[in-house]
Amino acid sequence: MRLSRYFLPVLKENPSEAQIVSHRLMLRAGMIKQSAAGIYSWLPLGFKVLRKIEDIVHEEQARAGHIAIQMPTLQSADLWRESGRYDAYGEEMLRFQDRGGRDMLYTPTAEEMVTDIFRAHVSSYKDLPLTLYQIQWKFRDEIRPRFGVMRGREFYMKDGYNFDLTKEDALHAYNRHLVSYLRTYERMGLQAIPMRADSGPIGGDDTHEFLVLAETGESEVFYDSAVTDLSFGDRAIDYDDVAQCAGVLEEFTSKYARTDETHDPALFEAVPEERRRVARGIEVGQIFYFGTKYSEAMGAVVQGPDGKQVPVHMGSHGIGVSRLLGAIIEASHDDNGIIWPEGVTPFHVGIVNLKQGDDEADAACEKLYKSLEAAGLEPLYDDRKERAGGKFATMDLIGLPWRITVGPRGLKNGVVELTSRRTGESEEMSPKDAVARIIDIYAPHKSHTSEHWEPMARQSFHTWL
Repeated sequence: MRLSRYFLPVLKENPSEAQIVSHRLMLRAGMIKQSAAGIYSWLPLGFKVLRKIEDIVHEEQARAGHIAIQMPTLQSADLWRESGRYDAYGEEMLRFQDRGGRDMLYTPTAEEMVTDIFRAHVSSYKDLPLTLYQIQWKFRDEIRPRFGVMRGREFYMKDGYNFDLTKEDALHAYNRHLVSYLRTYERMGLQAIPMRADSGPIGGDDTHEFLVLAETGESEVFYDSAVTDLSFGDRAIDYDDVAQCAGVLEEFTSKYARTDETHDPALFEAVPEERRRVARGIEVGQIFYFGTKYSEAMGAVVQGPDGKQVPVHMGSHGIGVSRLLGAIIEASHDDNGIIWPEGVTPFHVGIVNLKQGDDEADAACEKLYKSLEAAGLEPLYDDRKERAGGKFATMDLIGLPWRITVGPRGLKNGVVELTSRRTGESEEMSPKDAVARIIDIYAPHKSHTSEHWEPMARQSFHTWL
């Protein structure tokens, strides 16, 4: 994309309404615009990152064997009356009537809707296990929406629901989700710690929240610092292997890590003093096992192996997709702006032309731009006729992980400058080597479904030969 043709309404001043870093930087970088309290329009740069996060979630859900569906944002109140939650949920639920006088609601969560789908189409244990999920907009009428997308009223969320014959099968689904979530967050450059939590209005006894450590987090967290040394990495996981998934859960949850709601001072004191940590955390996901709570209330039963009708065991699993965007910024920024991890960056590399209009500089930038595109990457070329300082400030603000700077002086020596946004370190190299370096950096981050990465990468070098 050429910046001269892109819609990027950056702000030079800090917005007065923004209280935390992510809200301030998202507004300044032209990623969102507030429509109403806690409701935002997603502008091109923000929408692009949102889709990158969504793609990773979809890929890891598919890897774990979960099946995507799409449910409506509006639901009938009758379903919620069946489960007993319509009156109990509280004022966060937006209730209204349609023109026929029927009670309706804007979806805050979808346990009732997915249970209704299940009971209409599944009647035998032979169709189990089954996990359905969606990524959909939801609405909760927060009494005090704040912090931008971190605590908005409208939000984009992945919610998944497992249906199993027995409690043991459902707990395996719970462990499977925990593993898939750990991989999901790591691909986004985040270390999300699973912490024992309170189930709230969802219900159930088994639940873990995933929290990202950040000074602006809403929750106070208490944890053993040894948990931050754990990494999922590239380890191979067979999601059908009950023992393997349980082992990963044990590895990541055996160390003390709890929110303020479930904190146990006595257990915390048993952690060696040098490893005790108290910090703030941002919730970015939660998994629940709630047994037969909804299936019994709504008649979601199957015929078991013995021919008898039994209610299915269920769980639900959520990831705040839009909230994740804010959490990533909170965890990865500096005084100059955002620092995107490679896995979710809106553009893979920025190209800055120090002297727009200079024939040699313009030609070199065009060659870089086309070579990177041919490799399947998305460069952002700042081709505006603006001073160099302004171009660098924009690149720092929007946070692309890498920048290639092209100017007449360097080109006389046959080099351009490659700069890391995270470290600030720069290195001079030939344009061909800069393209090769960027390709090598992003090869591990390409989608699992991309079959043409290697051929496209090889083609990109031909333009430099």
